[in-house]
Amino acid sequence: MAKPAASRKRLATRGGVTVHDVARVAGVSPITVSRALNTPQALAADTLERVKDAVARTGYVPNLLAGGLRSARSGMVAAVFPTVAGPVFASLIQSLTDTLDEHGHQLMLGQSGYRHSREDALLDAIIGRRPVGIVLTGMAHSAEGRRRLVASRIPIVETWDLSPSPIDMAVGFDHERTGEAVCEFLHARGRRRMALVSGDDQRARRRAAGFTRAARKLGLLARGEEIPTHWVPAPASLANSRGGLAALLGKMPDLDAVFCSSDLVALGVLTEAYARGLRVPERLAVVGFGDLEFADGVLPALTTVRIDGARMGRTAAEMLIERAAGRTVAEPIVDVGFSLVQRASA
Repeated sequence: MAKPAASRKRLATRGGVTVHDVARVAGVSPITVSRALNTPQALAADTLERVKDAVARTGYVPNLLAGGLRSARSGMVAAVFPTVAGPVFASLIQSLTDTLDEHGHQLMLGQSGYRHSREDALLDAIIGRRPVGIVLTGMAHSAEGRRRLVASRIPIVETWDLSPSPIDMAVGFDHERTGEAVCEFLHARGRRRMALVSGDDQRARRRAAGFTRAARKLGLLARGEEIPTHWVPAPASLANSRGGLAALLGKMPDLDAVFCSSDLVALGVLTEAYARGLRVPERLAVVGFGDLEFADGVLPALTTVRIDGARMGRTAAEMLIERAAGRTVAEPIVDVGFSLVQRASA
């Protein structure tokens, strides 16, 4: 057996230790080294000890990209979200992380942003690392990004949205139906002069479209007329949300209800209403989206749309775990739905 110092010196000149280097130092075949790393119970104790000693002496680290990430036993799942700073995706990310961890997988997060999306660049980096699965937010991908995802043959779950024809699998909810339900709710409570303060991202725009469609069905809009909307850059801030209500009131002094694209936007609207002395809900009803932790603690408590992010994350993880194990996912499209949480603000 070669001396440790000599082995290290010889290996160091070749740009990295390989399984063949370990095999030579241990005096075994490369396949025996692979078995020692992957199925150690299949080897005799003395052989296993020789391989372990060679691994320690050479400093060898298994090449995950060569096989480990393709294994159903452990590996990396990559997830892309518009932002990881805000709380809206927090429960999904936590549930996804916990469920994957229970099955020996790790989660790697990428942040694509809302504007000038970096998703394509992220997808190039992710696909090149061959994760066991990819979790995406929404279904609005570039044509090139979609082609690359399909060609990769990596299991993919699109979340936070629904379509009858996902890239692979999907778990989410119907944004347009969500907007319709809020409009119907406000109309049933006697509100007739409604408007939106909304982020300008694609999913919020779909909720706005659903809200507008319901308003037309209810006779609140003439043909071709749109619900008055103040768009704010996503992710929205408290300041520009306050400005949104101010701008709407300048055009609609008799405004009596506002649907907001997030609870944070709704908090800005509530703050501006308070500053102007507008009583909520007597003068102005306010509905948010997301049911974030503060929603039931503000004054008045915020009526909002609740999305079960924890279920979404858990379901997405379970889908990928099934596929990583070589099994077929019985239900590749899952609608987690939504619920309208009625509180004092509306």
